[in-house]
Amino acid sequence: MPLLEVRNLKVHFPVEQRLFGRAKEFVRAVDDVSFSIAPGETVGLVGESGCGKTTLGRAVIKLVEPTSGRIVFEGEDIALLSGSELRARRRRFQMIFQDPYGSLDPRQTVSDIIGEALDIHRLAADATARRQRIDTLLKDVGLDPSHASRLPHEFSGGQRQRIGIARALAVEPRLIVCDEPVSALDVSVQAQIINLLQDLQREHGIAYLFVAHDLAVVKHISRRILVMYLGRIVESGEAKELCRAPKHPYTQALLSAVPVVDPDAKRQRILLAGDVPSPIHPPGGCPFHPRCPVAEARCKTEVPPLRELGPGRHAACHLATSEP
Repeated sequence: MPLLEVRNLKVHFPVEQRLFGRAKEFVRAVDDVSFSIAPGETVGLVGESGCGKTTLGRAVIKLVEPTSGRIVFEGEDIALLSGSELRARRRRFQMIFQDPYGSLDPRQTVSDIIGEALDIHRLAADATARRQRIDTLLKDVGLDPSHASRLPHEFSGGQRQRIGIARALAVEPRLIVCDEPVSALDVSVQAQIINLLQDLQREHGIAYLFVAHDLAVVKHISRRILVMYLGRIVESGEAKELCRAPKHPYTQALLSAVPVVDPDAKRQRILLAGDVPSPIHPPGGCPFHPRCPVAEARCKTEVPPLRELGPGRHAACHLATSEP
């Protein structure tokens, strides 16, 4: 049974009000998205800025209220929960935020930041057990327990992200949503954080929804990849296979921008015209057709369904085939 199963999830934000409080227009940040995550699995979620990745990640753990759809976690639809019922489930799913500078309270010590979650969920029997748990968590993420009394401004960006990871681990979650956890870090530090997340996954059996815009990073850490464009999943599949033979023109364009290590390797760069269209007024037909280099007439009028092209491979493109 999947750890997480998302079905037909929509998140629409009202942007203009009519009389009597009825919304006239909506931002379709997430528009009919479905996917699943198995226990201990890492699923990558990739796309350009503004495509809805972060909103989807936050909606999955109900930091953003979904408009409609199902979010079945450990067999229970948490989309229907609120208040105390939801708070009781929150220790099972956590989030690592993008900004290691803004996600930590500058007035709290590291001990307070990590210990707050232990206090809320009553996971430490007494002060001694609380301190021992905090020390263990700091060791797990590669920090010295003696730093527990320090404030966030005394740490580097990579160290702050490790504190954020320790905070997420404190309540022993089964799923962690990683919202671009390395995008604000130097390249060398990115590799350290990615390796840490993989080590923690092997040790604790955690599942990740790893949100990023860098396909090279996502390919390295993920077993499966979801490619998102304008609030919808346009391609999905096993990470290595999807990167080897992308089916959707958007995925092909994203991959063409990934640097190649081999200096003799030749890869044609696919340059997309314009920016991501407005999610308030998305284009008719295929949402990608205004920027697609191979669009046909029907792409402007017919919305392509997310079709199965092979075992575990799906693409929302009229021209995608199962051929390698």
